[in-house]
Amino acid sequence: MTGSEQLIFPFPEKVDHAVEAFIVAPSNRHAFDWVDRWPDWPFTALVLVGPPGCGKTHLASLWRERSGAAPIDLGTAGIEQAAALTADGQPILVEDCDRVLSETQVDRAQAERALLQLYNLAKAAGSRLLLTARQAPSLWPLQLPDLRSRLNSAMVVAIDPADDELLRSVAAKLFGDKQVGVGDEVVSYLLSRSERTVANVAQAIERLNTISKTRQRPITVPMAREALLQSDDED
Repeated sequence: MTGSEQLIFPFPEKVDHAVEAFIVAPSNRHAFDWVDRWPDWPFTALVLVGPPGCGKTHLASLWRERSGAAPIDLGTAGIEQAAALTADGQPILVEDCDRVLSETQVDRAQAERALLQLYNLAKAAGSRLLLTARQAPSLWPLQLPDLRSRLNSAMVVAIDPADDELLRSVAAKLFGDKQVGVGDEVVSYLLSRSERTVANVAQAIERLNTISKTRQRPITVPMAREALLQSDDED
């Protein structure tokens, strides 16, 4: 929040980043249930798959806080780091796997070797991996047969695109975090004209809140229209 905004609204926003704030809906219920079962996982790796903005990162954060997992970047991970982390059974989080594995040929080969080593070390140590990706491992451009074989034994859970129920719940939470009351017509307008992802709805609400604060006026449908036009201009 900027200084000028504080002059307009001197009270702080109540932004809730607690993992308990994750909104469970039919689109993510199966994935949430597996994370909620931790540490009762009868497999070495769980792969969360879904489109951008579906909540993979939020759910991975929930698991990381609950499990004490360490994050690893496949692009920079070394065998020593992986061995040290998995030696005592510490869980590991690896995000955006398919994106990293689709980089340049040299980087991809290194990343594949790192993931294979990590999987083998985790399995030997009784550790667990949580991987996130946009597509299932069967669609990743893998060159190492051994890695493909390992990932074939992983538990793959898809998170579906956000449905109307989830998006409305997210909008209500975000407006609530900001201590802003809006009419249902504003939320309906945003959802009917925004790209239907949690990330895009959140960005639209952030722009809308900025407009409202700058003008010191309640949020209206015309303001929502303006916020969405700003988004189109930035794209």
